[in-house]
Amino acid sequence: MPGQEEQLCNELLKLIEPSRAEKGCIQYKFHKSLEEKGTFVFYETWADEKCHLHVNTEHYQTYRKNIETIIDTMDVYHLDNMKS
Repeated sequence: MPGQEEQLCNELLKLIEPSRAEKGCIQYKFHKSLEEKGTFVFYETWADEKCHLHVNTEHYQTYRKNIETIIDTMDVYHLDNMKS
């Protein structure tokens, strides 16, 4: 939400270290849009689909609770690498 970008960014930053420490995490990169203030993106690579249980971890659940009143939308895309 407008005016709460810094708070959202701080909550997202808290996810990086514990997420990277999870079993099966290959890549967990955090990005900030240069065009859209308050737009952040995680690019994640996991060993397999089972690793997406990451959303059930304590740190992720805490994050979701902390952002529920400061986020407008959250889009999740599951991608298939077409060519390495």
